[in-house]
Amino acid sequence: MSAVAAIDCGTNSVRLLVADADGTPRERLMRITRLGQGVDRTGRLADEALERTLDVLREYRRVADTHGVTSLRMAATSASRDAANRDEFFDAAEAILGVRPELLSGAEEADASFRGATAGLDPGLGPFLVVDIGGGSTEFAVGSTRADGSAVLEGAVSIDVGCVRMTEKFLHHDPPLPEELSNCLGEVALHLDDVQRELPALASVSTFVGLAGTVTNVAAVELGLATYDPERIHHFLLTKDAAEDVFRTLATESLAERVHNPGLEAARADVIVGGLCVLVSVFRCLDLRECLVSESDILDGLVAGLVGPAAGGAPDR
Repeated sequence: MSAVAAIDCGTNSVRLLVADADGTPRERLMRITRLGQGVDRTGRLADEALERTLDVLREYRRVADTHGVTSLRMAATSASRDAANRDEFFDAAEAILGVRPELLSGAEEADASFRGATAGLDPGLGPFLVVDIGGGSTEFAVGSTRADGSAVLEGAVSIDVGCVRMTEKFLHHDPPLPEELSNCLGEVALHLDDVQRELPALASVSTFVGLAGTVTNVAAVELGLATYDPERIHHFLLTKDAAEDVFRTLATESLAERVHNPGLEAARADVIVGGLCVLVSVFRCLDLRECLVSESDILDGLVAGLVGPAAGGAPDR
């Protein structure tokens, strides 16, 4: 049976979803390559980060070939948006994959994330706020879904805060100093003021859906998972109080201590506190009490775009 595939190339990780021609997922893979290493400071993709990422794309090309993938798309997001040398990266990626990466704007990234995260949710839980905390940026999308699963997007915005960007910019000690945490939280809060101004539909939201590695890792830590279990993570209800507890624990530990928390991916331990600064600020500033954690995300939205309107189509605006 033929298959389709999508690759999400972010600031911190590169992820692959292979699906049947009707959009049913077959395999998901994730590798942390830290493509955005130093981009906030230099404005360029570092040579070593490029090599790590291209190695993973070679791996994903082999996986796609094994599944008989006939249609593939790759989306590049925050780090590539910020990098002066992204064309060098895109040329190399195209040579490996046979397709050129798509540079998504923040709004396009939010669109795809919203579509992927809400496709399997009861429309009665809406309107939804979907928040995708990435390595270099965080996307916010507000909208609802129809009975057929199609999305009706009311507004979307992207801000330049993420687990890697916040860590590199503010969190320089191990563990972070109280004033570093305060400065980081303050920066995120300023950006969230902009989000509230630009998305008045936030006032009508019924369900907050959280995506990506920071959110899923915090859920895994809260659950104390010795082995990551996506079935237990998907649609787990993470409360504000639980997120705050995980934040207090991880932010006061050294990296050597932090990596021993069950549920925390070791390769993410150095940037998880930066990501938590974003997550707890979203809870605090937007006065939210619980987050529905989703394993379905931008990859599912990208795949839906490959398989056509029968799988959900593009969100209306």
